[in-house]
Amino acid sequence: MKRLLWGLAIAALLLTLGFFAAGGKQGVILLFVKYGLHREAAPTMDVTWQAAPPAATAQSGKRPPNILLIVADDLGYNDISLNGGGVAGAAVPTPNINSIAQNGIDFSGGYAGNATCSPSRAAMLTGRYPTRFGFEFTSVPMTFSRVIAGFKSKGLHPAIYHAEREASMPPYEQQGVPTSEISIARLLKQADYHTLHLGKWHMGENASMGPNAHGFDESLGFLQGAMMFLPADDPNVVNAQQDFDPIDQFLWAAAPFGMSYNNSEHFKPARYVTDYLTDEAVDAIKANQDRPFFMYLAYNAPHTPLQATREDYDALPQIEDHTRRVYAAMIRNLDRNIGRVLAELKAQGLDDNTLVIFTSDNGGANYIGLDGLNQPYRGWKATFFEGGTRVPFLMQWPGVIPAGSRFTQPVSHFDIFATAAAVAGVPLPTDRVIDGVDLLPYALGTQSGRPHPQMFWRSGAYQVARDGDWKLQVNQTRDKVWLFNLADDPTEQHDLAASQPEKVKALQAQLAEFNRQQHAPLWPALLEAPILIDKPLNRPQTAADEFIYWSN
Repeated sequence: MKRLLWGLAIAALLLTLGFFAAGGKQGVILLFVKYGLHREAAPTMDVTWQAAPPAATAQSGKRPPNILLIVADDLGYNDISLNGGGVAGAAVPTPNINSIAQNGIDFSGGYAGNATCSPSRAAMLTGRYPTRFGFEFTSVPMTFSRVIAGFKSKGLHPAIYHAEREASMPPYEQQGVPTSEISIARLLKQADYHTLHLGKWHMGENASMGPNAHGFDESLGFLQGAMMFLPADDPNVVNAQQDFDPIDQFLWAAAPFGMSYNNSEHFKPARYVTDYLTDEAVDAIKANQDRPFFMYLAYNAPHTPLQATREDYDALPQIEDHTRRVYAAMIRNLDRNIGRVLAELKAQGLDDNTLVIFTSDNGGANYIGLDGLNQPYRGWKATFFEGGTRVPFLMQWPGVIPAGSRFTQPVSHFDIFATAAAVAGVPLPTDRVIDGVDLLPYALGTQSGRPHPQMFWRSGAYQVARDGDWKLQVNQTRDKVWLFNLADDPTEQHDLAASQPEKVKALQAQLAEFNRQQHAPLWPALLEAPILIDKPLNRPQTAADEFIYWSN
């Protein structure tokens, strides 16, 4: 950890000196290697998934359904063709992802638990607003926050760095989801489920708060927020670097190409990470065909760094823009691999006894530098405009959920927990508030109405209350509120705050009551970064641009 922090300090210094802008990223890589900061992973290791014991095989006909949760990383609402678009003007259809809805249900009002990775994933796995247990912000070292603040210190809307809060910051390795929380994995152990995690974690970059500590029997993946899909110089990879994004610059300089199995030494994946995780998911399904399992398959695509296989890139010559073509190729690869997982369930005779859930952790990111990822919605990842929180939310359970169903009322990531518990026949915990509800009755049509009359989101000084179709956004740093009626204005074009002061006041009171019920953040937000609502990061700021300050 000390080496990582030293590396971040070096990166901060180089950013301050304009080193990146001068084309010195290769020098950063050399510094990381020289000081052991860019650690080389061990050679590829074979993973042998634990097979079901004979006793489980003998009782396989009586078992509860398997549960497969597939989560994409920063996938935009418009990135799947089911939603009427698809990346690059529908150049990349997503038939396999779409099939989950076509064989089951599209929760078209699906919301992320938060607008960024870590708290959103925490909402999925605990069934609770992450603010209920203080997991409000993504954990990052202080030095990294300083790097971003320094990079964004210029322009019309400079970043705000709260140096006065540094004294309240716990050590980086203590920042994560507390193990006092009950994850889906730990919950399902009550029903003798075998629990598996593959891919990204990002809810504590320390083994003491990693997947195994939260109830997963087996974990193959990485704890940090991002990793390389292949080494940058691999002959089978096509790269697209975003020189306007400081996080992207850091990833190209320092991101590892390595993962571990049950806290083993880090080793290199055998091939392109999305392909590799699918290979292993297929093997894990085979190993667990004779016992109930919960699999959390957390792909890191299409999060940066943008890297595609040459095969997928070459299949899209009609896309002229290089960055868009790389991004589209990543979506193409992701969809194909999800199809492989679904096909393996069918090949093993498990598809009729498996609840499959697909979603993204949040909306598409502005730092990709591409328009249209979240159409028709405004906003990006790290905003609570609909583009940051509206996500694909699909389920299938053949023979149970009617094919081609659609449910339009708002549902949330935290509903996954209660739905999994109901499917497995496990009672919900009674010693804490569970915010999610079982969505199966809504999918079956035996229950109607709104599962959640009110919904809330919070990240420091930026907060949202939704009551019915009314949505209030409050950005305290800007002393700014927005009010939208989503029934009439689902894409948030018409701010009604000035004309509806009583509605603003009522929603502010609801938000205040929600805040009274939440836990204080486990660590403070050091950085408030400006995010333009209607432009990606590579577009210049103007005085007319709408923007928010995002706290982390």
